[in-house]
Amino acid sequence: MKFTAEDLKRFLNNVVEMIEEQKDYLSELDRKLGDGDHGVTMSIGWQAIDEKLKTDLKEEQDCGKIAVSAGKTFLSAVGSSVGPLYATGFLRGSKAFQNKTELVDQDLADFWIAFIEGVKDRGKAEVGDKTMIDTLQPTLEALKSHFMLTNDFLSAFTEAVSAGEKGMLSTKELLSKRGRSSRLGERSLGFQDPGATSAYFILSAFLETVKDTQAV
Repeated sequence: MKFTAEDLKRFLNNVVEMIEEQKDYLSELDRKLGDGDHGVTMSIGWQAIDEKLKTDLKEEQDCGKIAVSAGKTFLSAVGSSVGPLYATGFLRGSKAFQNKTELVDQDLADFWIAFIEGVKDRGKAEVGDKTMIDTLQPTLEALKSHFMLTNDFLSAFTEAVSAGEKGMLSTKELLSKRGRSSRLGERSLGFQDPGATSAYFILSAFLETVKDTQAV
């Protein structure tokens, strides 16, 4: 499989559009658990990336530089805790893309493994804390195990995103243990975590982008 710099930029654009479509939904989820601004926060960060795609990255063909720019741009635009998490993910993942204009299955698997491990290292959350890690950890485990067996990124990432979705849905039945929502105690039960949800949306956007490249 080949995945070019233009495909990578298309993925980022797809996330921009998806976040705008889901902005109100994400904020509604956050109103049940936090400040109610998660959708707005994500929108601010991804709109900044969108602007970067239209300017500095318009002609860029180095996939590593694109990933680094996305991470740094998101961090500069977003002041909340989610900024450093996604920035770390992109910066760690960018090492798999360094000096490459065209990516293959191994590069894509390496990127997402490093991305998720970077988020985990920065955030220190664990499965069961009712955070984005409840989406990302199952994704990571499924990606590693399926890619090891198949060396086929699309099939492995399809399984990984499915595992991430189950993790996201599981947050409805979890008590919040991190951040502002942890103060709610049992009142946090029954509500899906907004960070886990937006993480799933981003993973889904990448899966759909890969599928589109293979359909051409």
